[in-house]
Amino acid sequence: MVQPWSAPAADAESDALDDDPALGAEHRLAPVAADAHGQRLDKVVVAMAPEFSRSHLQSLIEQGHVRVDGVPSVVSSRKVRAGQQIDVELVPTAESRAFRAEPMALAVVHEDEQLLVIDKPPGLVVHPAAGHWSGTLLNGLLAHHAGAAALPRAGIVHRLDKDTSGLMVVGKTLAAVTALVRAIAARDVHRQYLAIAHGALAEARLSLDGPIGRDPRSRVRMAVLASGRPARTDVERVAVGAGCSALRCTLHTGRTHQIRVHLSHHGHPLVADAVYGGRPALGLARQALHATRLAFVYPGSGAAVAFEALPPADFAAAWQQVLRAG
Repeated sequence: MVQPWSAPAADAESDALDDDPALGAEHRLAPVAADAHGQRLDKVVVAMAPEFSRSHLQSLIEQGHVRVDGVPSVVSSRKVRAGQQIDVELVPTAESRAFRAEPMALAVVHEDEQLLVIDKPPGLVVHPAAGHWSGTLLNGLLAHHAGAAALPRAGIVHRLDKDTSGLMVVGKTLAAVTALVRAIAARDVHRQYLAIAHGALAEARLSLDGPIGRDPRSRVRMAVLASGRPARTDVERVAVGAGCSALRCTLHTGRTHQIRVHLSHHGHPLVADAVYGGRPALGLARQALHATRLAFVYPGSGAAVAFEALPPADFAAAWQQVLRAG
């Protein structure tokens, strides 16, 4: 819902290849030349399709997309003989198929000609990446409106982690995307989250101010590091109960995994956030984080707007358990 808003004074995340003809698979057929006699099959295939990576072509061999004299050959190291016919079905890479329109149900909180505000469910990946080349929010946006295909990242200007639920704003025009990106960079887009963390947070209010960078011990984690980028999260304790704390968190910066990293570093990892030390609890099997409020100046008009979204059922049930036990 849209609400009047005034700014607070201090508020400064592998698909298998398939044979779908719609994917545009191309066949290349060539005999093994005399000077290639005895070479590995993958080396010959690389010479036939040098625009593809060796690893992708090896995966095509392993999945039966390469035939030798009409018979699928799934061993990349197989030696070939001069005169044999090699037929390569060049199924596109997963990356090249990532930016396809895929109709999906979107929980639209607000939409007009300039922008779209959605309530992202947990489990939905925002942008294609390794292991998630389809079924992402970007794919859904490409199907949702025709203009998305002409926009950077289909209009996505900020992200939520796969298992984080809640509000996201998406631009529908280049002007809106540009304005929103600038507003985020200037810290003029205000985001508030609900979180459930392990343990009893001692402070009623605190500001977690610690620079965040890539964890040198694990590429999938971030960490508070002296060499990291400045990051600040304000935390308000709502309730303590059932061995957990219900928290309201306000971002002043938007670093990757920021709330998760700051709370874990403070000794209170999010419930079910295995990456940062959390354990399943209160019926939650995914990290207990929900983007509940989003406020910004509407692009071009100067009007301040705010949107709110209630948490999904799993998070709401866990939140109530903490409140009732408090």
